[in-house]
Amino acid sequence: MTYPRGCTFTESDWDALSQFWYPIAFSHDLKDQPISATLLDQRLVIWRTAAGLSVANDLCLHRGIPLSMGRVQSDQLVCKYHGFHYSSDGRCVLIPAQPGASIPPKLCLKTYPVKEAYGLIWTCLAGDDRTPLPDFPEWEDADYQQILPDAVNLNAAAGRQVEGFLDVSHFAWVHTDTFGDSNNPIVPRYEVNTTNNGVHVEYLSTVSNFPKALQDRAPADFEWLRIFDVHFPFTARLTVHFPDDGRLCILNAASPVSARKTRVFCPICRNFDREMPLEPVYEFNYQVFAEDKEVVEAQYPEDLPLELLAEAHIRADKTSIAYRKGLSALGLGKIYTA
Repeated sequence: MTYPRGCTFTESDWDALSQFWYPIAFSHDLKDQPISATLLDQRLVIWRTAAGLSVANDLCLHRGIPLSMGRVQSDQLVCKYHGFHYSSDGRCVLIPAQPGASIPPKLCLKTYPVKEAYGLIWTCLAGDDRTPLPDFPEWEDADYQQILPDAVNLNAAAGRQVEGFLDVSHFAWVHTDTFGDSNNPIVPRYEVNTTNNGVHVEYLSTVSNFPKALQDRAPADFEWLRIFDVHFPFTARLTVHFPDDGRLCILNAASPVSARKTRVFCPICRNFDREMPLEPVYEFNYQVFAEDKEVVEAQYPEDLPLELLAEAHIRADKTSIAYRKGLSALGLGKIYTA
């Protein structure tokens, strides 16, 4: 196995994490020219041709120039430095300086499987390309409105971010400016169940999910059902049951750029307020993530401790405990750097 240059993960952690699918870019960002992304410290180039999407290491094998600096021409990826042409499957098919010469077999890019779903481009660095993506059927449901906020970039480990997304006891302290209530901090009992590829949690409370300015839209005695479905390692889907059979569905897909840098993609679907302007939705979403960002980037140790004795736990942390156990079962190391 050849690991990325300057890899920030232990080899065993990289081996475990590279088996899974992660989003690396928005579909709308990929037009007629290549773009770059980084996943698990591996620099990638993404380009589109008539054959579909392609993802490869962002490196021309001739003189080490990032291919994302180049262009797509006649359905081929062309290096900016010497014009080497690569086909959609990564093979070098033309060397302009020697058009009649045979092309060495080693001039073939390392490519990866790619899928397009939920407005995002996904790839997997070492796993089985038949592995399904996290489930998000509302993205194709005509009864729902599809919303795609900008990604959130964090100087934090992906596991810390996902655990924060799953945490319900921080609402009253971190999100008091958006939807939380410091006078309503109690976390009712809830159950956690394991699934084939994650964790399922159903949490019922009186904490409203409406923005502060719209809190009066919910009946005073309304109980909010929040359903969390974790898709290991770093994706979690939240379904919030609103009054009048409203549903808000959020896919929190944390893409590990490196061990302590994360890019979070967050497709949203809702079946209510579909005729309302989207600007308040984006603003609310960015504010909630900004509140979380301040906390997650300050956590210490920076890496998520999978050794359960490393941090204290309370009853409200049942989801967190199950999540950490699940990551540990994937083969991730329990040792973290403080």
